Amino acid sequence: MKILAIETSCDETAAAVVEDGRRVLSNAVASQIEIHRRFGGVVPEIASRNHTLAIESTVRSALDEAGAGKDDIDAVAVTYGAGLLGALLVGVNFAKALAYAWDKPLYAVSHIRGHIAANYIDSDLEPPYVCLLASGGHTAVLRVDDYSRLTCLGQTGDDAAGEAFDKVARVLGLPYPGGPEIQKLAAEGAPRFHMPRPVFKDGGAIRFSYSGLKTYVVNLVHTLSQRGEDIPRADIAASFQAAAVGQLTEGAAAALRSTGLGKLSIAGGVGANALLREEAKKVAEKAGASLHYPALRYCTDNAAMIGAAAYFDIVSGAEPAPLTLDAKATVRLA
Repeated sequence: MKILAIETSCDETAAAVVEDGRRVLSNAVASQIEIHRRFGGVVPEIASRNHTLAIESTVRSALDEAGAGKDDIDAVAVTYGAGLLGALLVGVNFAKALAYAWDKPLYAVSHIRGHIAANYIDSDLEPPYVCLLASGGHTAVLRVDDYSRLTCLGQTGDDAAGEAFDKVARVLGLPYPGGPEIQKLAAEGAPRFHMPRPVFKDGGAIRFSYSGLKTYVVNLVHTLSQRGEDIPRADIAASFQAAAVGQLTEGAAAALRSTGLGKLSIAGGVGANALLREEAKKVAEKAGASLHYPALRYCTDNAAMIGAAAYFDIVSGAEPAPLTLDAKATVRLA
């Protein structure tokens, strides 16, 4: 089964052709990073307009790379939420028009489930397993019961991990996107500042929190600046990264203990962080579990993960979406 997938939830216009949920035949991405970098973050209206400009050529590139035409495509899949509403609408409306013109079934995919399904690409991972989801909009630990059913074991009570990385990067004067820049700067410093993180107790609720951590960095930089002291940006970056990653891996460890499952996966853009991968490996080894994560190109927003998610939705019995499908800024986590 070949699925043409479209993703426009934020600032990446993406299209891919995915075969049987695990084999990527093409993965085209038109990035807007350089456009938004000058503003220090994504500007929703600019993102929407650039999706409109890029979507036709991006879909065409994905089809050409896969050597596929409409007769080779079995279904069209699109991210309908969560994300920036205007950006999502571009992808949803293009996918609806294409499905109608080609007389193909249309499948609506949650961006969250797309990140989780990225773990199935070029992989033999199968449920059940524990998934640590860390992105710009969501931070949670989930039990993936089967391809179509998730159970939320815990999530953030305020900010998401990826959002905190971007905002701390801005405070430290680093360019957008903040995650890779924090990682790069942290490599030059030492985690000598003790920064706040939630305490995880066996049997208790798993709850992530990034608001206090982010505020700590803001106040620290402000205080040092007011005193006229040099700001040890590398040490602050290293300390923040250690605290941010630490609570993610502690939450994952708690979930492995509570479920007794022997597999741990990482999903979302923060999953590209090298320290997170290193610390998650230690957690998995201690629990006697295997560790799974996508290739770096499938951690950040892409359409291949949407195609993978759509395939497993279809084989699980999902019905096609109506052509009245609308975009949603928020969707249920599980």
